[in-house]
Amino acid sequence: MLKTFLKPGWVLSLIFIVAFSYLSFTVLAPWQLNKDAQIVERNHLIEEAYDADPQPVTEVFSADGSLHKEWERAELTGHYLSEDEVLLRLRPVESAPGFQSLVPFETESGETFLVNRGWMPTDEGNSVPHIDPAPQGEVTIVAMARYDERKHTSAPIEEQGYTQVYSINTEQIAELVDVPLAHDYLQLSPEQPGELHALPVPKLDRGNHLSYGYQWIAFGVMAPLGFAYFVWSEIRERRRARDEDALIAEATAAATGAGTGSPDAAADTDATGSDHEEPAGEHSDATTPSALPSTPAAATQPSRRSRSRYGSAKPDFYEKIRERGQERY
Repeated sequence: MLKTFLKPGWVLSLIFIVAFSYLSFTVLAPWQLNKDAQIVERNHLIEEAYDADPQPVTEVFSADGSLHKEWERAELTGHYLSEDEVLLRLRPVESAPGFQSLVPFETESGETFLVNRGWMPTDEGNSVPHIDPAPQGEVTIVAMARYDERKHTSAPIEEQGYTQVYSINTEQIAELVDVPLAHDYLQLSPEQPGELHALPVPKLDRGNHLSYGYQWIAFGVMAPLGFAYFVWSEIRERRRARDEDALIAEATAAATGAGTGSPDAAADTDATGSDHEEPAGEHSDATTPSALPSTPAAATQPSRRSRSRYGSAKPDFYEKIRERGQERY
């Protein structure tokens, strides 16, 4: 039985099941569960931000320009540096490609933050649409604090009179416009000075990541259970086949022994012939009863064991055995 499960098919199946379960528990399920946890945390921060009043920008950002908490609302007074505007190129918003206006904003205290003013849909051919410049002079704005993005692999380009980038990376943009910027940036809230089309706030919906994580855990459990079931089924079927082969061999041996006769019966016949010798020539042409083959009762009347075990739905092996026994006579 052990040799059966050492065949390449069973060994490769076991390796695949072990690898799949390992990945389900260590990679796939944690990936979905972590995404769910991040969404829950994000939703909590957004709810807190809208429940609280805007805070001074110095309380939202640390001294090095990094955030304490994302999505907090900050209030700051200063002026836009409109001549240093940069466009975020072809970033989809509401299922439509668009350009987002990124403009440095210098506060009264001398700190400069990058402000995302919102987005504008592309013109025909994905060209840059008309974008109203940021207002001149001193203004007070309210914006949501956002984490900096990673630098995109594609290099910035100069096209249609604008410097265009593929990600909101303040370090890269600071080098392009030659203006020192805080590490993280601000996303302008609706109805604020300089707003284009305000970027939508993420929906407070957890999605299906939690259920996906539980599904991967279930798959990791069911895979080895399914493999164990197939192993058990294989063992059960092999035992059943072995038992059936033993019954067939037993029935074959019984039918063969009944057809040839036993040695004791042959000895009794010889003894009877020696005690009652017939005269020479008498019954010479007749066939004696002892010379005629007799059909054993076991061969003509099937015992309970030799009956078909499956009825008409399966082949009757015992019927074939009885036929072979009768052919000898």
